[in-house]
Amino acid sequence: MPELPAPDKLNSHWLLTALKADGRIDAAQQARAATRIAGSREHPLIAVGQCELEDQGEDGGLLDAERLTEWLAERTDTRYQRIDPLQIDPAATAQAVAYAYARKAGILVLRRGHETATIACGDPFDMRWKAELAPVLKSEIQTVLANPADIDRYLLEFHSLHRASKKTHKRRGGTQVLENLMRLGRRDNLSEDDQHVIGVVDWLLQYAFENRASDIHLEPRRGIGRIRLRIDGALHDIYQLPDNVFAAVTSRLKILAGCNLVERRRPQDGRIKTVSPEGREVELRLATLPTAFGEKLVLRIFDPGLVVQGMQELGMQPEQLSAWTRLCEAPHGLVLVTGPTGSGKTTTLYSTLRALSSPRRNICTVEDPIELIEPRINQTQVNASAGLGFAEGLRALLRQDPDIIMVGEIRDRDTAATALQAALTGHLVLATLHTNTAVGAIVRLLELDVPAYLLRATLLGVLAQRLVRKLCPNCKTPEPEATLAARWTALGVAAPQPDSAFAAVGCLECRETGYRGRMGLYEVLVADSKMRQQIRDHTEISELEEAARKAGLKSLRDAGAQAVAAGETSLDEVFHNLLFH
Repeated sequence: MPELPAPDKLNSHWLLTALKADGRIDAAQQARAATRIAGSREHPLIAVGQCELEDQGEDGGLLDAERLTEWLAERTDTRYQRIDPLQIDPAATAQAVAYAYARKAGILVLRRGHETATIACGDPFDMRWKAELAPVLKSEIQTVLANPADIDRYLLEFHSLHRASKKTHKRRGGTQVLENLMRLGRRDNLSEDDQHVIGVVDWLLQYAFENRASDIHLEPRRGIGRIRLRIDGALHDIYQLPDNVFAAVTSRLKILAGCNLVERRRPQDGRIKTVSPEGREVELRLATLPTAFGEKLVLRIFDPGLVVQGMQELGMQPEQLSAWTRLCEAPHGLVLVTGPTGSGKTTTLYSTLRALSSPRRNICTVEDPIELIEPRINQTQVNASAGLGFAEGLRALLRQDPDIIMVGEIRDRDTAATALQAALTGHLVLATLHTNTAVGAIVRLLELDVPAYLLRATLLGVLAQRLVRKLCPNCKTPEPEATLAARWTALGVAAPQPDSAFAAVGCLECRETGYRGRMGLYEVLVADSKMRQQIRDHTEISELEEAARKAGLKSLRDAGAQAVAAGETSLDEVFHNLLFH
């Protein structure tokens, strides 16, 4: 191969030059890639791998990060290894090297024996860490070159798993779950009643609770099963199980949820009741789905301590909370809650109903599904196979002498008409719609052929909301002042005072996301007499928006800007959630 001086540290310029010298890319590709990745902070292998360069070698194909790593290992006479998480002991990896040091050095301990330790790295040139670690590990260090994306991913997951395993071990005094996973992977015959399988399931649920997960995904793949958690609205890879362990774990969960263990061809639903690490009762809703490699399971976690909060804890601004409280204390009329799926509408409604409940009121709901059992409320489950839809449930509720009615979702014209008739005849009706803004809810009802006069007579107001991730307090950093003015302008709001903002960085506490927890952003539209006059059969949304602005509506973007200025969330997070709505 052509001689090329080795750099002190791998960089994109050397990488592109070496690729061209080896005939893997041409000059035009080199120039295009160099322009694209100029100023990139990504690892050179990842940055170049994202350029979608066509390999000019014999095999052809795209030069992604994995292929580039393999080529670089051959060029530098370094052993290449693709990381298999099932062959790594996460506890040993986490205990060998501190997370902060390993992340800074870009290394991952794969194996640690009495005399040698195998460590994966993404840079075959910068080996300063070897001299520093050798006396600490007291072992001969053997290095392998691996995809830097895999190193970053498994480094985070293994250290997070080890921390959770230590908590479980201290709390229960049992065998380390991660060690059990290693042993189970080597056994052929496993059943859902195996004590180690029971322990793995118990640990998985506790791990999800401790990480504030809202959903657990168990996804079968060829030869393995993948576990992912949805935390703060984003999915995170957690672990991969051998297929025999995965099958036993899914069977165990189906038994706990009361599902048919033998039936694997049709979707099933079930519920599991368990206890959180703090001792609270938690309910999980399980749903199965047949896929090409087996059954996929999703468990939605309903923690009453998180789902049902007081209205004061929803995160509304004082003036918004005051307006929302006045709307919900009205004796009759229609109040709507809008937002996309996963925007927190359920939490808002349950918190509101809980605040409104009293011995003097009969509160009834029709839901699909009933997401949380509230003892002080009469809840009805929609059952399409039995002919009980939202509209039919609403008509039945009207004969139950209700004071307040909550409709899980207005999906069609029949449900909308029935809800408005209920509001017109002396009931307070709370309902949800899937629209992006408060004004959009009015237009949506008109599109469902609801008569404008009926909407003018019944609509009290609309609450639109979003959930945004909160900045991790351990690692957030101030945004550069030079970029703030342009970013406020791009968001479409005036720069608040003081003109400051924080950006996400990432640490082990927040799983390298830069965020921890979520908060609500709200806009409350009160339908006063002037606003109602704008509601006509063919009203344009622009007319309603103008009327709302004149009435002093504080938009979701304004709420987002206020949260950014308070240091609670980032401009990037507000852009992501609100810029296109």
